[in-house]
Amino acid sequence: MPMTLSGNKLTVMGKPITIWQLGNTGLRNPMRIWDGLKLYAESPFNGKLRGDNEERFQTLLNHAGLVNSTGDAEDTSSYARKWRLMFSRFGFIYPQVKKKDGKQEDLGPQDLVTPFGEAFLKADTYPAQQECFLRSLSLEQTKAPGDLGFFSPLRWILAVMLELEKRTGTSEISRIEFSLWGHTTDPSYDVNDVADHIIDLRERRRKATAKRRFDAEEIKKRGQDYNRKPDNFTDYSDMNMRYLRISGIVQRKGRGLIIVPAKHFLAEKLAKTTSSRRPIMDVYKELCHGASLPMDDLETAKALFLDTEAQLKKNHVYYDLSDRPMTTVPEINAARLHLEELWQKTDEINYAAKQPEQWREISDYMTLLIKGGGKKIDDTDEDNGIEVPKDETPAYLEWVLWRAALAFGNLVNHPSDIRGFRLDSDFLPVSAAGGGQGDLYCEYDKFTILTEVTMSRGSRQESMEGEPVRRHVSDAVLKYGKNNIPVYGLFIAIKIDTNTAETFRHGIWYAKDDVKQRLDILPLTLAQFQKCFIALFQSNETAKHEKIKKLIETCEAQRDLMEAPEWKRYIEQAVEKSIYSNNSKNRT
Repeated sequence: MPMTLSGNKLTVMGKPITIWQLGNTGLRNPMRIWDGLKLYAESPFNGKLRGDNEERFQTLLNHAGLVNSTGDAEDTSSYARKWRLMFSRFGFIYPQVKKKDGKQEDLGPQDLVTPFGEAFLKADTYPAQQECFLRSLSLEQTKAPGDLGFFSPLRWILAVMLELEKRTGTSEISRIEFSLWGHTTDPSYDVNDVADHIIDLRERRRKATAKRRFDAEEIKKRGQDYNRKPDNFTDYSDMNMRYLRISGIVQRKGRGLIIVPAKHFLAEKLAKTTSSRRPIMDVYKELCHGASLPMDDLETAKALFLDTEAQLKKNHVYYDLSDRPMTTVPEINAARLHLEELWQKTDEINYAAKQPEQWREISDYMTLLIKGGGKKIDDTDEDNGIEVPKDETPAYLEWVLWRAALAFGNLVNHPSDIRGFRLDSDFLPVSAAGGGQGDLYCEYDKFTILTEVTMSRGSRQESMEGEPVRRHVSDAVLKYGKNNIPVYGLFIAIKIDTNTAETFRHGIWYAKDDVKQRLDILPLTLAQFQKCFIALFQSNETAKHEKIKKLIETCEAQRDLMEAPEWKRYIEQAVEKSIYSNNSKNRT
């Protein structure tokens, strides 16, 4: 690779830059692929995702809450095509075979769910799904420059990270380092040269006083050899790193990446080869039936199991494998996946314990949601910031209220039992909770609060939320009422429609056998809840959940005396009074 040394700076001379992409902007979160594939496999469009069926499948994705398309003419099928691309890229459906590469019939019916896709749908735990993604990502199917054939971006990045570890003692690669020298490189580069550039960038950035300005200048400089928008360096990096993390072999470190300690041995195995000149048709065949991995070998399977076991022992996590056979490769790998799942649940408890000290960040997420999504970036350092993707606001709203509940503390149920939505390995939301269940079940010693959230507003809000919210609260009353545990409902939206408030003001629901229930459901805007949330932490209130219960009871006590518009105004006054009371306590 042509380079020159300018002062203490390494520069690349005229090598055109191509940024590889593992995902696409229509599907930034790879964990949503499972939900979409399940929907597709059960639909009449399985194997028929072309023409008018693209629009029809997109309608299904919309109804399932997996996409939020605008409905504009140019948008009626674009998401469906992007999802089809992801299904095929990971080998979950048969990809389209180009004439120069072979015959479609030699692979399988175009767009039909593959044997590997069926195996992926049967993967019922997060670690098992991660391993499916790892099999796909380990294959060399991205075109490399020149005569190198194809390469695996995952294997390439692992090679870069391991070289960094050899030089610096850590495999960590930051977001800006990845943006400039991660997804912009491939096996046509020398891995040692790439490490040189990253280390050089790291040293110069460390000395820079204005990190954000430094990053912008480096992007501009690197962008001289890139013929598209310079914003792609960072925009695509967030997506690509998310897809790399779904492999389970790397994890988040700040806004960057680091190799998972228990997977280090596996990373070394995968990084030994990064490219291949195999015909792409051979790659497709392996992709659609499940690519082999180093842990399919007995010795490697044992080594990975022992590494995972050591991780649990180091963190004092109890486990019992006495009833599990541990002789064959599948048995050993199944035991390892069980330990990974156990570690994940333990890690979630640790995550929950950290939430009280992160209340300011939780509040910042609420602010972004009120705005409809977006980013909050540190003025001085691009590596520090938070983001709510605009097309994932429903999932993030549930997630941030879940974090708020964890921050309040005093919960008696496990963090994973509170939520109905799925998380990825970085504890970010995958998708909103499915229908038929409440969003958040917060169990306390003496009462339960069921929180329901929505991004809907206007007249649609009452029709979409009025019935299911009351039904979910009713079911909770029947469940917890057996133990004489009172149940309160909390309905949170960006804006509360007056008709929705009227429905909850009455709060009437007829359960089985026409048993009449009067439900306590308090409608709050997210801004009102945020005010209460901030005040409770600023006042150092210990029983924060009790304050929320008291607010609900105060507002519910007045609902029969007012019409809906007046009741909404009273709720606002009650919120302000509660905030004033907490702030006064803080001052004293």
